[in-house]
Amino acid sequence: MANYEPLSERFTAFLLHAQALKFGDFTLKSGRRSPYFINAGAFHDGITISTLGAFYAEKIVDAMASGILPRDIDTVFGPAYKGIPIAVSTTIALTSLHSVGAGYTFDRKEIKDHGDGGLMVGTALKDGMKILLVDDVMTAGTAVREVVPKIRSCADVEIVGLVLSVDRMERSGDSRTSAVKAVEEELGFPVLAIANVREIFDAARRMTDAHGNPLIDMDTYARSERYLEQYGA
Repeated sequence: MANYEPLSERFTAFLLHAQALKFGDFTLKSGRRSPYFINAGAFHDGITISTLGAFYAEKIVDAMASGILPRDIDTVFGPAYKGIPIAVSTTIALTSLHSVGAGYTFDRKEIKDHGDGGLMVGTALKDGMKILLVDDVMTAGTAVREVVPKIRSCADVEIVGLVLSVDRMERSGDSRTSAVKAVEEELGFPVLAIANVREIFDAARRMTDAHGNPLIDMDTYARSERYLEQYGA
C-alpha cells in the first residue's frame, strides 16, 4: 500500500526515532543559542544512514520530476566531513531504489601528495559534468561557500543544486534574507531541504510517545517559535 504521509512528517518521525532532533539549550557555530539542535552525528549505523540516504534520494527524484533538478546528474558531492556519508548513502539509494545512476565525490581537507593524490575522492570531476551537492543542515551557508570554489577549481562543472536535510529558516548574518535564499542568489543554484523547521515543529507537535504524551511540550514549542521570531527569515 502506498504511503501518502507527507515527506516532512515521515522525516520528522525518523529524526526523532534516531535521536537526531533534540530539544534543550544549544550554542550553535554561529554563536546563537537555540532551543533545538539537529545532530547529523546520530546517523552512525547502517540502518540510520541508509534510511537517511533514502530520504535524500526521494527528495532528489521528486525535484527531478518537477523540473527543479536535471535527471542526468553525474555525481553527488558531499563536503567533508559530514557530507561524505550523506553523498555515499544518497548515491546508493538513487541507484537501488530509483534506478538513477550517479557517482559520488567528496573533498579532502588537505591536498594529498602521494598515492592517488589530489583534492577530491571518488568520481573524478571533469569539464561539463553536472554536480549535485548534499549536506546536513544550513545555518549560515559557510560550508557551501567554502566548498564551491574548491569544486570549480578542479573542473568547469555545473553545480545544479544543493539538497539539505533541514532548512533552519534563519537569517544570513544581519540580513533579513534567509541563509538558503542568500546562497541561491549568490551561487546561482537551487537549495532544497527534505523539511524545514516549521514543518518539523508542526509534525512533531502532533506526535505522541508510546504513552500518548506529546513529543514536544508547549513550552518547548513556544521557545522554538520565539527563537524563529528573533532569528528567522
